[in-house]
Amino acid sequence: MAETAQSRTAAHTGGSGRPNVLTSYDPRTGEIVGNYAVMGAGEINRTVREARSAEKWWAELGFTGRKRWLLDWKRSIARRAGELVEILCEETGKPEADAAIEVMLAVENLDWAARNAARVLDRRKLGSSWLNRNQRASVGYLPLGVVGVLGPWHNPVFTPMGSIAYAMAAGNTVVFKPDELTTGVGVWLADSWNKLAPNQPVLQVVTGDQATMAALCRAKVDKIAYAGSDSGAREVITLCAQTMTPVVVERNGKGTMVVHVDAKLDDAAEAAVFGAMANAGQNSTGIQRAYVANSVYDRFLELVVEQARRLRPGADRRASYGPMILESQVDVVRKQVRDALARGGRAVVGGLDSIREPYIEPIVLAEVPEESVAITGEGIGPVLIVNKVANMDEAAQRINAVGNGVAVSVFTRDVHSVEAFAERLRVGVVTVNSSTAQGIPALPFGGVGEYGQGHHHGDQGLREFSRTLAIARKRYRAAVNLSTFDRHRRHLRAAKTIFRMRHGR
Repeated sequence: MAETAQSRTAAHTGGSGRPNVLTSYDPRTGEIVGNYAVMGAGEINRTVREARSAEKWWAELGFTGRKRWLLDWKRSIARRAGELVEILCEETGKPEADAAIEVMLAVENLDWAARNAARVLDRRKLGSSWLNRNQRASVGYLPLGVVGVLGPWHNPVFTPMGSIAYAMAAGNTVVFKPDELTTGVGVWLADSWNKLAPNQPVLQVVTGDQATMAALCRAKVDKIAYAGSDSGAREVITLCAQTMTPVVVERNGKGTMVVHVDAKLDDAAEAAVFGAMANAGQNSTGIQRAYVANSVYDRFLELVVEQARRLRPGADRRASYGPMILESQVDVVRKQVRDALARGGRAVVGGLDSIREPYIEPIVLAEVPEESVAITGEGIGPVLIVNKVANMDEAAQRINAVGNGVAVSVFTRDVHSVEAFAERLRVGVVTVNSSTAQGIPALPFGGVGEYGQGHHHGDQGLREFSRTLAIARKRYRAAVNLSTFDRHRRHLRAAKTIFRMRHGR
């Protein structure tokens, strides 16, 4: 019989009573996946010092040298992808297809970051004005130094690679702390780098629990990249504030779909169900709720119900999605569904009896009041809310009122009006006729307000892990020199005349 545990992870203590071993379990079976050290502050600080030792070598390679190393690493991951997929399935319970897609998306981001770092970050000339034509200005982006990355449990390869790859491409060394539920994934990634460069700790992994995470935040790295829950984000920000360490945050919380009267309803319904249910609803870029125009609401809901009822969670290859990875999230789903129904929402697919730990069957709720925690809380689990709106204006008002400014998907045939609608939304990403944009490495991902702590991916993702260095060099003495106390009156008269001609007419 497989060994089981009440929790997905268990910390075992030595004679001193201090936890020193972290054991993780397959959420589908309860079988042990692996045992890992719980690293303390001393070990974390030593790891950061080792990263500092590799920092100069890695930065001095330049963009071309780092590109070669990163593309070699990419090829190594791709060739051994089957190993990583297997570990990912064991630690998260994802179906093999979903795990394979996650690994492919992560590798695409690594490839993009390696190939585009020079274009985005290399020094370039800047224009000058008539007052300083004698100077040549330029701007470039330099590495920060050592970046700490705190990974999540829901997409433990793709999400942290959005920080690891971009930080390394920008010239930083990285200390990666994977979530304790998915430690094996982090260990594999660091080992795959170490096989290429065993004497250059450009990427290292540290393993352990919340205390390990806190130690990394206090280790005076040059930046922390965090992905996870609201409460975790607040804790990380508080810890990093003690050492004035900057933080970039990718927080949980799924997005919203808007279905206009002219939308292709079959496509919209398919995207809504996939966005809500994929990865058991544990994707931070998924769909939490859909606002649907009155005139097409009933038909859209019929299509959603039809598709949702085809899905089945499980551990076998034919399962649509796997279990809840973090046990405590089951209670979050239960609380949200119960509150939605108590406030007058309708369960059109599933309900409270759909929750059979560690699995949750598809749940579709209709006409849920906006004040329900199912809408205001972090979206988690395979739950989709479908609500009516009179028009696009009402949809925009509801989206902005909830305020979880992550992503919005708009389904409409009138693609010309989408940009104007998107600009009214307080969100960071808008997709049109698609439920996700994860497959576009060049597209920056970030939010607004509490979700607006920096960006991942794209040009902004590379600059997120860089510092700006601007340089201005005087080339010759200016004909009209005003940067002196010994300036001539005729210079000032000439400057005033030019100024009026340029700006006063």
